[in-house]
Amino acid sequence: MKLSKYLAMTLSLPCLTGLSVAPAADVAPAPNGIKLPENYRDWRVIASSSRIDNNTLRVILGNDIAVDAARSGNTNPWPDGAILGKMVWKDTTLQAWEKAVVPGEFVHAEFMFKDNEKWKDTGGWGFARWKGMNLDPYGKDSAFANECFSCHTPVKNNDYVFTHPAQLP
Repeated sequence: MKLSKYLAMTLSLPCLTGLSVAPAADVAPAPNGIKLPENYRDWRVIASSSRIDNNTLRVILGNDIAVDAARSGNTNPWPDGAILGKMVWKDTTLQAWEKAVVPGEFVHAEFMFKDNEKWKDTGGWGFARWKGMNLDPYGKDSAFANECFSCHTPVKNNDYVFTHPAQLP
């Protein structure tokens, strides 16, 4: 099932993530040293997506730089300082309304940090991921970022970003 194009405008991230998550300052950094952004729960929605290959729903958030770029159409390339966050849940249905696809179990949080100088070997992007509600860092060592980057190479012509910002009226 496809996620409603209006879902991104109606989601409340704090309600979706739950109230029992650790503060970002208490979360271990990714193996490449990237820290979970402290205020990501307050970021605005840029887009949403649904992956039918693994039955997940995603809400793509952005810091102020990313949101400004998305709203003005300046995303190819994204500006340095932009951070994109993707919150991922398994999709499920509501017992009271089985036609609705809603977030179920939280899977992971992924982030892309734009800095053309710092991460020139990975298309100008730094990658980080934390798994589950405990936000356990993904990857055994910093080489995990190569896995992320190789997945993003098919969208090289879109500045290595899969996300297409939702258009607002």
